[in-house]
Amino acid sequence: MGYEKFYKLKAHPFSFATDERFYYDSPQHSKALVKLTHAVETEKGLALMIGDIGTGKTTLSRRLLDQLIDGDVEATLLVIIHSEITSLWFLKKIALMLETPIESENKIEIITAIYHRLLDLTGQNRKVVILIDEANMLQTKEIMEEIRGLLNLESEHGKLLNFILFGLPEMEDYLRLDPPLYQRIAIRCVLEELDAKATTSYIIHRLRVAGCVKPLMTKEALEKVYTYSKGVPRTINALCDNALLEGFLLKREVIEAKIIDDVSSDLGLKAKPS
Repeated sequence: MGYEKFYKLKAHPFSFATDERFYYDSPQHSKALVKLTHAVETEKGLALMIGDIGTGKTTLSRRLLDQLIDGDVEATLLVIIHSEITSLWFLKKIALMLETPIESENKIEIITAIYHRLLDLTGQNRKVVILIDEANMLQTKEIMEEIRGLLNLESEHGKLLNFILFGLPEMEDYLRLDPPLYQRIAIRCVLEELDAKATTSYIIHRLRVAGCVKPLMTKEALEKVYTYSKGVPRTINALCDNALLEGFLLKREVIEAKIIDDVSSDLGLKAKPS
């Protein structure tokens, strides 16, 4: 028997996997979604979503993608998994994501094919946006130049393609490799860690979605989670998951502060300075 059954939960509340059901709409997340959606609707061209590790950028990108797909937007998501990609690979990947059949290795031919595909989508009254997660992995001037070139594609009605880049703060350093591209940033959002109140709300929200019908953590325990996690959602998940497992092993119906102290020590976390 796992802790889900012991605590009468219907789902795993603190999984690291992105699950739309557990999305927590904090004020800063809500504001970022409004701004990024505005960037697409008004065809700003280039928007950024910046945040440190574990602050929820990937979750936000999936949430935004779902919202855009439900509208009149041709939206797709590209996840960059390593930094050793070439500008040719990047262009071919964009073409593939836009369902543009192209076998050529010639950049001009690829861009021409993308251009005609974008004209076709625009003719269908579709706005086109490509979301790029882990965009801090795009680290060469050549790729920045290709992004700028794609942003230059326009019709008499306006821009044909929009990009929203999600990445770590150093992503901006790579964008600066091509100053004209950096100057085109129309919307810039920064995702910060959750504050103490939002941390508690986040935990309670995820527990409720998982089927929790009574408090599983004391007020002091919730405060301790913030102290050790510093409001980083990924760390909050790790702490709470370990705390519920420890509580299950000890057969404790409610998680108290000492359990948070113990699992924080196991995870090598230090308390947030007061």
